[in-house]
Amino acid sequence: MLSYVLAQVAVAAAPQQGVISYPASFFATQHPANAAEMIDRVPGFSLDSGSSARGFEGSAGNVLIDGQRPASKSDNLEGILRRLPSARVERIDVIRGGAPGIDMQGKTVIANIVRKTGGGFNGVAAAAADRTSDGRVGGTTRLEASGDWGPRKWELGFLGGKGFDDGIAKGDGERIDDHGVRTPVAVDAEGDILNGQLTGAFETPAVGGKLRLNGRLYSEKYKGEETDRLGAPIPGIETSRDIVAKDETEIGGTFSRKFGDRTDLELVGLRQTREQDIGSDFTDTSTSHFQLRRESSETIARAVLKYRVTDQLSTEVGGESAVNKLNGGTRLTVGGQVIGLPAANVQVKETRREGFAKAAWRPAGDWTLDATLRYETSEISSAGDVVLAKTLSFLKPRATLAWSPRASTQLRARVEREVGQLNFDDFVASANLNNASGVSVGNPNLNPERAWVGEAALEQRFWKSGALTLTYRHFELSDVVDRGPVVAANGDVFDRPANIGSGTKDEVALEFSLPLERLGARGGLLRGDLTRRWSNVIDPTTRTGREISDLRPIEWSLHFTHDLPAANLNYGFDAFGAWRQTSYRFDLTRTTKLRTWVTPFVEWRPAPDLNVRLEANNITSRGLRKTIRSYPGLRSAGGVATIDDRSYQPGPLIHLRVRKTFGG
Repeated sequence: MLSYVLAQVAVAAAPQQGVISYPASFFATQHPANAAEMIDRVPGFSLDSGSSARGFEGSAGNVLIDGQRPASKSDNLEGILRRLPSARVERIDVIRGGAPGIDMQGKTVIANIVRKTGGGFNGVAAAAADRTSDGRVGGTTRLEASGDWGPRKWELGFLGGKGFDDGIAKGDGERIDDHGVRTPVAVDAEGDILNGQLTGAFETPAVGGKLRLNGRLYSEKYKGEETDRLGAPIPGIETSRDIVAKDETEIGGTFSRKFGDRTDLELVGLRQTREQDIGSDFTDTSTSHFQLRRESSETIARAVLKYRVTDQLSTEVGGESAVNKLNGGTRLTVGGQVIGLPAANVQVKETRREGFAKAAWRPAGDWTLDATLRYETSEISSAGDVVLAKTLSFLKPRATLAWSPRASTQLRARVEREVGQLNFDDFVASANLNNASGVSVGNPNLNPERAWVGEAALEQRFWKSGALTLTYRHFELSDVVDRGPVVAANGDVFDRPANIGSGTKDEVALEFSLPLERLGARGGLLRGDLTRRWSNVIDPTTRTGREISDLRPIEWSLHFTHDLPAANLNYGFDAFGAWRQTSYRFDLTRTTKLRTWVTPFVEWRPAPDLNVRLEANNITSRGLRKTIRSYPGLRSAGGVATIDDRSYQPGPLIHLRVRKTFGG
């Protein structure tokens, strides 16, 4: 009870000039094991792990550790936070709208985790077991350790095991041909994943500053198999098999040093590699086989100089260079015959350079202006089946204005020119042979998608730890990257990624954290978010307006937790709402619908260093439905579509985890 009171007093200390501090005592009743579990409980904050965009500047998440980004891209931000023991966290600062001396990473709200000095040895040993409704058994093992060696810090981690693909399972469906004849389909499918990961980090004083090195090794193998049994009037059996093997490496380093009280230097170096082999087979009356071998790498160098002019004004300048390489080769055979694919074998190199200047200014206690100006140039060349070379350059301004008329209220506005990163996966072919989607060829001659973005947000804090945020965003898009047709040398027409012109996108997002103490449930917390999207582009096939491919119009989630400190118990549920997305190709549309996923859980702490968690994932046995409408030619030609409609029905998955912590 005392810890609960202390937590509420800590929150009352809160908003001061757009920064809210949550000390470790705020999370005391929840007994979090790591920083990720603490971040989950920060009122009005949702973790953004960043993107896989190439380069370092544009791929940031919204969490800093001691004011710095982790020098890693392939290592998920949530995973990094899970390896940071809660015993090492002194407090979490939430910066809203900007603050002098803080790089907002292009976000309007970020969290900065401030670590304790010292702390000794900390360790975690966790084992989890999973059982699916069809009797398959899997599990994972996690071992982590961190500690101090004088002024130095070290971290080691291992994670590995077997998981399951909940996107395919037993189910049923039907096919409807262009004459309306219906054929039932019985689906028997499953997917398994084996993976393993090693991570390590070392931090030490160096040359008057601090040097942090980190590394990661990751390996994964996925196998998905499906058998479809067709009934009358067209009986038959179709089988498919997909095998994906992936190996990744990454090594990164950050050096930071202060020069006096106002100047900071930060240097970042990073290199990551990825090797991927994909094999896809499909058999009905004949056999089709698709093979892809892809090797890629990225090397980044970055330097930033920060200068705090006054307590109200800070600036920084810097630049980065990134070299990306891709070597991709594909092969498609149908009935033993090799099918020629455009851009089947390509080697791509991109050299990107970016310079930037940033400033954060607080002219008054209730106003903050955060502004950035970036200039990017890139040189892209391709060899192999597609030979090209081009140079692109973009000016990318951004400004965020925040006004806090009261400590509990803040209004934010943002204007920015966003320039997307080309996805190297779009440069080479891909395939999904077990349905009408077939093969999509590569396109190395894409331009980055660009947008002018306007954003307005209202954030209201209430009941000490409650928060409500309403955000509206409008995007004026150009060179939208979507899907379009391409004609091969032999006259065959294929789908591929393409720039399809201009468009618009609008988003309304609502996020809330509702403490339930005043409603009679002390220790209860309800969190949720809802996003509604509208978009419009001109379809390159029909020349009429439609939504952007694979953009989900509605997404929502709801999370409830109830802490019972006297019983060393915590229970609740996570619900992820139903969604729908549609992809448009020149000769088909593919719609995927997922029903609401609900996972109740209970956690018990029989001892302060021991935690047992039981989950019933997908307790509602929500299903996944895929509907493909295939046309005899261009969708604009007016032919009658055939329909492949199937529903996968994965049942509940029981997850049991036991976690033991050491040290602290």
